[in-house]
Amino acid sequence: MSDHPFAVVLEGDAAGAHPAASALASDALDVRRLAARVVEAERFGFTAVTFDDSPLPVADAVARLDAVQRAAFAAPLTAAIGLVPVAHVAYSEPFHVATQLASLDWASNGRAGWIAAASGTAREAAAFGRDELAADDLWRERDDVIEVARRLWDSWEDDAVIQDAATGRYLDADRLHYVDFEGARFSVKGPLITPRPPQGQLVVVAPTGAAGIDVALVEGAEPAAIADAAAAARAAGAERVWAEVEVALDARGLAAARRVEGAGVWPATGRLRHTGDADGLTSLLVELAASVDGVRLHLAELDVDLDEVGRAVLPGLRRQIGFRSPTAGDTLRGTLGLARPLSRYAAPTVKEFA
Repeated sequence: MSDHPFAVVLEGDAAGAHPAASALASDALDVRRLAARVVEAERFGFTAVTFDDSPLPVADAVARLDAVQRAAFAAPLTAAIGLVPVAHVAYSEPFHVATQLASLDWASNGRAGWIAAASGTAREAAAFGRDELAADDLWRERDDVIEVARRLWDSWEDDAVIQDAATGRYLDADRLHYVDFEGARFSVKGPLITPRPPQGQLVVVAPTGAAGIDVALVEGAEPAAIADAAAAARAAGAERVWAEVEVALDARGLAAARRVEGAGVWPATGRLRHTGDADGLTSLLVELAASVDGVRLHLAELDVDLDEVGRAVLPGLRRQIGFRSPTAGDTLRGTLGLARPLSRYAAPTVKEFA
């Protein structure tokens, strides 16, 4: 086990990972239901909750709120749990993505993260009036957006806002720095239009292979495969690694296998999957803790499995591996044991305007 906290993260969107649990398109606007689920996850002590998203709405949706907006709605209703939305990079304006995420960090008092997702199908490209991207171009775009977001978050030094009423000065212009970034497909100039986020840098999450991330998401159908993927992610520079795990638990007097089978086929996804009792899941997560820094749980049916994990699994992890839940006032970086970085422009060894 590592010497920093183990994270148990919940994918909290829709109705669950099993296809039979798919939510109606109208549920995308039911943010109160989602927020209630996030509050419940915080009460149980989950480290963070993630919010999924796609570049395009589902076919029968007439409107929707994107993942960053849904996370922002949950922010003032919670005090400890991390909030980590997906924000896609291929057809979004990088400056706006960085601004929205910085605003989420302010709204949550430093509990925000970002799953930097890259998707660029022909249908998505057509919807945005763009050309479809080849895989290599898509990954390069993701890396460029991550890099420019980090530069923009650093473009205000921590003490740039002075609010000096006597002189009528709101900020110290010498502590704002001009970012001039030229990527493969876009350029960004500025400083950001919001002050530096409370965490300095949000926690950036992406699959292994992305550059400049804090947390790598890894998959594997067996613990040994996850261990190998985790080692590769660390070698590539990720500070933390989370394993993707799908879960269906015995609940309400019904065996998980019977409950899942009765709901229809749950296609294999390449992720590790546990179908069984809570003790078995606890043992599996304890085993995984030897090779990864946390897990993201994709529950078959959120309205059933969330309660089971909260009541029967998290207490066992506290006893066996010292799992610690976040407390009010913690930042997500602090909860994960990640240092708060200085602005690159404030560091005396780094040249400004890089």
